[in-house]
Amino acid sequence: MEHGRLNVPQGFLFSGLCAGIKASRADLALVLATVPCAAAGVFTPNRARAACVQDAAARLPCDGLRAILTNSGNANALTGQRGEQAVREVVRAVAEVLGVAEEAVVTASTGIIGVPLPVHKIIAALPLLRERAEPDPGAAAEAILTTDTRRKIATRSLTVGGQLVRVLGFAKGGGMIHPHLATLLAYVLTDANVAPDLLQRMLAAAARRSFNRLSIDGDMSTNDALFAMASGLAGNERLSGPELSGDAAALAQAIEEVCVDLARAVAADGEGATRRIEVCVSGDLSDDDADALAKAVVRSPLCKAALFGGDPNWGRILAAVGARAASRGLELPLSRLRCAIQGVCVFADGEPCGVPAEELRGLLAGREVLIEIAVGEGPGRGQAWGCDLSYDYVKINAEYLAQTSASADGTITRDGRLESYGPTFKHRLLVEALSYIRRFAGQIAVLKYGGAAMLDEGLKRSFAEDVLRLRDVGLKPVVVHGGGPEINRMLQALGRNRSVFIDGVRVTDKEDMAVVEMVLDGRINSELVALLNQGDHHAIGISGKDGRLLEAVRIRGPRGEDLGEVGEVQNVRTELLTMFLDKGYVPVIAPTAISEDGSVLNVNADDAAAAIAGALRARKLIYLCDVPGLLHNGELVSELSEAGLREALAWPDVAGGMIAKLRSVQRAIQQGVASVHLIDGRVRHALIAELFTDAGVGTVVRAGLGTVSSS
Repeated sequence: MEHGRLNVPQGFLFSGLCAGIKASRADLALVLATVPCAAAGVFTPNRARAACVQDAAARLPCDGLRAILTNSGNANALTGQRGEQAVREVVRAVAEVLGVAEEAVVTASTGIIGVPLPVHKIIAALPLLRERAEPDPGAAAEAILTTDTRRKIATRSLTVGGQLVRVLGFAKGGGMIHPHLATLLAYVLTDANVAPDLLQRMLAAAARRSFNRLSIDGDMSTNDALFAMASGLAGNERLSGPELSGDAAALAQAIEEVCVDLARAVAADGEGATRRIEVCVSGDLSDDDADALAKAVVRSPLCKAALFGGDPNWGRILAAVGARAASRGLELPLSRLRCAIQGVCVFADGEPCGVPAEELRGLLAGREVLIEIAVGEGPGRGQAWGCDLSYDYVKINAEYLAQTSASADGTITRDGRLESYGPTFKHRLLVEALSYIRRFAGQIAVLKYGGAAMLDEGLKRSFAEDVLRLRDVGLKPVVVHGGGPEINRMLQALGRNRSVFIDGVRVTDKEDMAVVEMVLDGRINSELVALLNQGDHHAIGISGKDGRLLEAVRIRGPRGEDLGEVGEVQNVRTELLTMFLDKGYVPVIAPTAISEDGSVLNVNADDAAAAIAGALRARKLIYLCDVPGLLHNGELVSELSEAGLREALAWPDVAGGMIAKLRSVQRAIQQGVASVHLIDGRVRHALIAELFTDAGVGTVVRAGLGTVSSS
């Protein structure tokens, strides 16, 4: 079935919640099949592997699996017989709550090693976990995370035997990621009808070409597991037999593509990562040898550290390749060796290509780095993904056990203080932060909140924390929120499944407008205010129609189409907002407006934020997007002037929603806003990183300065 933007396979439900294994975040996930499924698994060969891995590996592949229960926060590894007994108790309890056989349940765990699993907490949470099961995998994908900063979900669709088949996968990564079978926790689900043994071959092949090409830090976890389940509800004739051909090959390809997407997402979200590294090797090599050389680069601490610093030291890359070639007994004729970084050749025909270091530094400023190595013109192909080695990776892993503790009831807590930092680092960090705090004190910043940041529980909390931090250091934040996905869900629930959009604007009749008001002014606004008001902070929720805060006129589509109850802000009555800001409140504004005749109109949240920022003469307007910022020719544009913004509106690769967003940015700049920022709302604390670092993390448009700067 379709759920939001995800094409979820038939026969699966998902849920996730906080069972108290971790102090506050979701930590228990359920994948529930409504019918018995063919199942397969690929598991870590680590000799110290956890009890849950031992149990699942002994039972897969199989027919008849119904559920996978996963807990995060506690690995239940190296816990002896007590750990093995914990797995048996959890399996038994899950089977009882779901009404299935114990043989139909497997478990997975991730988190701190050597701490007994709090079985009583898991068992107590199972009834509610079952009650919350729904077709949306989001809560489950969130609950499996540990040091990840965001969920990782991928999908594919294909036709098998004349029937539509869906494949969905989600995963968690972070650290202790190194090639050799699964290398993380990942789940691949399909409604194809396929025999367990064939599914196992498909999964193993996919792992070899995806997760086995992934390395974050060269350390292999005790708990790595890759699961697959096939419900058969697509209705195709069952795929079986030893051959991966025809429909079986097509399904195997779809599973591999999902796994590759997940592996790339894990690489981008490695512990402390700021850049994803992709290495492609080709030439007079076997595929296995080419893979080995590619992995050597992504595993090299020297290469990873250089890329973190944007250092174009390609000598380290070729040194890593040469060392790995020697260990495998491979010839590596330098006269046939070629190396390119971001498409620019740096070494060929046995000599450097003379590319200026400054040019290479510019190429390394983005979030993705592509390294291509060729050894002659042969057919061998290899690939690997990884990430850079940052200060934060050292911080996370230097502090992990020292700042992690288990209470008497088994709750895992983290102490995020700075004890593990040296005095010099603390001094530099505080001096840099204080300079920004002084610069922004008393200034107004309008924050447009929308997209994935509104749907992911972890990102919601991160956003709320950032807003309150800004307020605490003297900035005056004003939040304007959207709500498109929630409006869609509510309309669908009411049987109104025919939303029409013209030029990105929702056509809103009077009945739809009632739903828009209910969602924006009611549910979303209230939930966000409640989240911001945790503790002793002060947020206040208002809508644009309150006190005629936003006055608007009806608008029509670009070709004169009737858009219904849709408006464009003409005036912002700032007195109300100024009063709240002066008293220390954070206004949280729903983008509905009032018309001259007293009707309530639906207003685009980007446009509302721009109008409010302009009326308040805000120093900054920040949009949280579902992209890293403005992209041009595949690269992030780090800075634009007003003139550069006009150029960007004509770029052929800028279209749809981004054009509408840039037009609202343009209006804000014209109305006196000093700078407008487009940042990735899917990255936790991106808001803080954008404001309190020199380079920022997204795209900034400044009034009257510069032209175009790419990173």
